[in-house]
Amino acid sequence: MTAHDPSLGRSPGGLLGWLGFGRGHIDPSTKQEDDQPDRRENLRLRQLDEVARFLAAHQLEVNAATLTIGWNYLTGADSQLVRAIDRQVQARKQVTLEWLDEELGRNGRADEVAALADLMQRLENSIDEFGKASRDAHTATSEYHTALEGHVNELEQVTRAGEVISDLANIAKVMLRRTRDIEKQMLRSEAQTRALRRRLDEARRSAEEDHLTGLPNRRAFEAVFEEQFRQARAATEPLCLAFCDIDHFKKINDEHGHEAGDRVLKLVADSLARLSNDYCHVARHGGEEFVVLLRGETLEQARAQLDHLREQLAARRLVNRANDKPFGQVTFSAGVADVFACGDPRTALRAADMALYRAKQEGRNRVTEATAEDCLPPQLGAAA
Repeated sequence: MTAHDPSLGRSPGGLLGWLGFGRGHIDPSTKQEDDQPDRRENLRLRQLDEVARFLAAHQLEVNAATLTIGWNYLTGADSQLVRAIDRQVQARKQVTLEWLDEELGRNGRADEVAALADLMQRLENSIDEFGKASRDAHTATSEYHTALEGHVNELEQVTRAGEVISDLANIAKVMLRRTRDIEKQMLRSEAQTRALRRRLDEARRSAEEDHLTGLPNRRAFEAVFEEQFRQARAATEPLCLAFCDIDHFKKINDEHGHEAGDRVLKLVADSLARLSNDYCHVARHGGEEFVVLLRGETLEQARAQLDHLREQLAARRLVNRANDKPFGQVTFSAGVADVFACGDPRTALRAADMALYRAKQEGRNRVTEATAEDCLPPQLGAAA
């Protein structure tokens, strides 16, 4: 049995049906309370059956790791894993332990970046709190210093108050010098806080930027996608998403070397970046793949924009300046999806990726629109 065996399609009564994706879904509220133990037991058995079918379909060992992977894929708990397995199945390639280890390794690195971003956010909050406390202390110290200075001047003007007044004046002078020192220290603390914030902002920009192309990276794009999705939905504006992938990029690396390949990546990134504005966001999604978010554009308009850009790039004849050897025609393929037609951001990502896969299969150097079928929930082992 292979990963693309059509017999692996899930029945409506399977796990996805239980989760509400199929006709076999049953609302728990319609059952009587005394049926709950039997129903829970049946659900457990059905879940185990779905996971077992997934492992058997891909000829995976049964252990804690693969059971977790099967569960995360079938429930959609790990969106990156779902997308990776869907692409592997669409390409009619087997889902092996070695391949899973590589994919999970990539996801682990992405998790580390997310953890770093969370740490920076908490550090920024601490800096804000410290900065506010520092400013408040500086203000209070300055006010105290001004008031104390006034009292010292008044005491020094008294000529017949005796030794007690004189001693009080001397004490006040010492306190005045101390408040000056404290005020200077608070000013230094504020300056250090501002410097620390600047360094933190630089670190955040570095963590959210792809160093090769200068575009936002995948993590930064996901945050933008969520915000643009909320705004577009509130404003009832169209929102489209596209995946763009450089054609035959491995061949470019093999024939010209990775440094030349990096220059081609930068060239395509610069071409796509020309679309960027407040309503269009471009990011490097990984490898030779880019993602474009177009707000306020219908599916047809978004496809036309990308197609025009693709034609401009394909018309150029590029030469490797390092050895005067021509690159030939550099092109990209793209898949574009209507986000709201797909229902949610994660489904739109998968639909655009499936459209990109078809563009590659149909000969590359083209932009393909996602279909209504692309927006359906994934089926166990079923090829698109």
